[in-house]
Amino acid sequence: MSKHDVQCIWEAGAQLGEGPLWVAEQNRLYFVDLKNQILHALDVDGGQRHSWTMPDYICWLVARRDGDGFMAGLRDGIARVWLEPELRIEYLARPFPAGSGLRMNDAKADGAGRIWAGSMHDTDYAQAIGLLFRLDADLSLTVADEGYHICNGPAFSRDGATMYHTDSFEGRTYAYPLAADGTLGAPRLWRQFGDGEGSPDGMTVDSEGCVWIAQWGGGRVCRYSADGELLDTIPVPVRNPASCTFGGTDLKTLFITTAREDNTPEQLQQFPLTGALFAVRLDVAGVPAARFG
Repeated sequence: MSKHDVQCIWEAGAQLGEGPLWVAEQNRLYFVDLKNQILHALDVDGGQRHSWTMPDYICWLVARRDGDGFMAGLRDGIARVWLEPELRIEYLARPFPAGSGLRMNDAKADGAGRIWAGSMHDTDYAQAIGLLFRLDADLSLTVADEGYHICNGPAFSRDGATMYHTDSFEGRTYAYPLAADGTLGAPRLWRQFGDGEGSPDGMTVDSEGCVWIAQWGGGRVCRYSADGELLDTIPVPVRNPASCTFGGTDLKTLFITTAREDNTPEQLQQFPLTGALFAVRLDVAGVPAARFG
């Protein structure tokens, strides 16, 4: 039996629950239902729930340092998004050629305020045409790497010198040297995930420098040392945990998003909480999410 008490805190029924983001000054957890085109938010203090219907896929959300709205990944590009007093979207970049089939997938900001955003083919995951972009504070967009099937992550070491990034289709997480100017060095294979583990998906880093990875198809979130050694396993009562992040006033709550996608009717019956948002209290704290700008 697991020592972790995983709680369902919102039966959101997400088709593809991704991109959890903790915003401390709001005491609020944001997450997306990518393919249902919905952005959700949960006020942890009072339990109030908020949802915004987007005009297209909503893939990720990153807070801005200036507090003026958010940066967001939509299906076809990167935009500024304001949620209050009403939803407003202003595209900044649409980098995909017409007819390419590419879409945004996952992104995070690093400690220097740059956004690293991955992309993938929307339907044919065998195509290794996914790109990894870097968006700098001056809004310049650079292709930092290519040849991915399904870009997931990234996460960053505490000293900012390493970026962890995943190709879920190949079950591989890579470690890139990351220079202060945003230049990536040659990646090394940090961990190859085997049969029975599930595919590495969304990830985060804790205050001790360990990496937490949601494992699609594996029904669990795992903690690894900076060297890739398995340290802890949190079973989740679904097949497809998709991402995770730390939040709460002490940053010791791990929030876990999940997905109904890629489940048979029998599996959905077996795991009725599939697509829900979960939370688990831990002894270790996370680190505040970096912001853009």
